[in-house]
Amino acid sequence: MQKNVQLTHKEHNQSAIKFPLSIITNDITDPLNVGSLFRLSDALGIEKLYLCGDTPAPPNTKINKTSRSTEQYVDYEYHHNAEALITTLRKKGAFIISLEITTSSLSINSDAFLKSIKDKNPICLILGAEKSGVSETLLSLSDITVHIPMHGANSSMNVISAASIACFEICKNIKAL
Repeated sequence: MQKNVQLTHKEHNQSAIKFPLSIITNDITDPLNVGSLFRLSDALGIEKLYLCGDTPAPPNTKINKTSRSTEQYVDYEYHHNAEALITTLRKKGAFIISLEITTSSLSINSDAFLKSIKDKNPICLILGAEKSGVSETLLSLSDITVHIPMHGANSSMNVISAASIACFEICKNIKAL
């Protein structure tokens, strides 16, 4: 039996797989969270990262701290107005999902959600501000809203933790490009 040894970065086999999933951030003001989103996007093969509103963009030393240079590999754009961007993406056929717990949100692991994304391409996932979440305006522009089932006393989690769970669930249920 072969010994189980951790691979180095040089031994890692990079994949060219890209999923038809983009992340739209709106007013995520902590540059460390933005850097983590670059790293997440690179790791999962997410097609594009849209930074909107008060979200900082590279070059930024705090983004670099957590991105581990992945902003060099992830396709991204900055847009001042998230509403205008989402309207444009919808006109181009994007399926827009907000990640927020609401009165009509579906569980990210529900059959209803999985059916809703079947054969949708491209998909854009909206992430809102750390404290206030996805705005009512952006929720109204979304095709669907999903949430991560929360079983503890708290009704939310860190934006990076939530984005990681949501993006993994979406990527495992859509086809790579």
